[in-house]
Amino acid sequence: MINKDTQLCMSLSGRPGNTGTYFHNYLYQKLGLNFVYKAFSTQDIEHAVKGVRALGIRGCAVSMPFKESCMPFVDEIDASAQAIESVNTIVNDNGYLKAYNTDYIAIVKLIEKYRLDKQAAVIVQGSGGMAKAVVAAFKHAGFDKLTVVARNAQTGAYLAQLYGYTYSHSLAGQEADILVNVTPIGMQGGKEAFDLAFPQAMIARAQTVFDVVAMPAETPLINAAREQGKQVISGAEVMTLQAVEQFVLYTHQRPDEALIAEAAAFSRSHR
Repeated sequence: MINKDTQLCMSLSGRPGNTGTYFHNYLYQKLGLNFVYKAFSTQDIEHAVKGVRALGIRGCAVSMPFKESCMPFVDEIDASAQAIESVNTIVNDNGYLKAYNTDYIAIVKLIEKYRLDKQAAVIVQGSGGMAKAVVAAFKHAGFDKLTVVARNAQTGAYLAQLYGYTYSHSLAGQEADILVNVTPIGMQGGKEAFDLAFPQAMIARAQTVFDVVAMPAETPLINAAREQGKQVISGAEVMTLQAVEQFVLYTHQRPDEALIAEAAAFSRSHR
């Protein structure tokens, strides 16, 4: 029952969706927490963030296009967000706003979970905000051999140079042990929804294939890698892990793995 003591958490996105809303509210209900989560959009990021402070909103997830533009309006930026100069979570402690990046935290955890070899050669395809989180996570995990491949030469070269890696404008002639897709290729509803982010020959030579695209959970790339017997890491795992870290920051409670899996399945089935 919503009452005067109910704590509000929210999201700010250019195109709000239901995944986070269902995920967080499912956990609030199962754990008996007096919280509610609601998705919003805005044309005024400055006043939206100031509203988080003024109204005592407990937490705010931040998606594109606000991940960088929100930064001047918070009081403190956690190392996870400083590492990539991008925010996806704001926590309000009695009017003090601290910003985090749980995308970065999720990638770091997945590198550890799957015991990816630091000596392996890595290709990251993409150069947007999420690619920055991925490249930074690999850098801080100790990977020395990484190539950023991006059609946008300006952002691709900048991202590679920022972390001391190599840039290439094309996948032609490339191969690596770990392939990471951080582009919209394979994303549900997109113009490249049925395309492979990497050629079959590159997949065949790789050991691990990591697709950050979260919808669908089984992208063409993930399916192709599974068929070739490769280790796969899915975008659905990234989405769930980053949402769990947000949940912990907001509530100071960490659900068990079974409940997290339930919430993730519920959110996927109610998009």
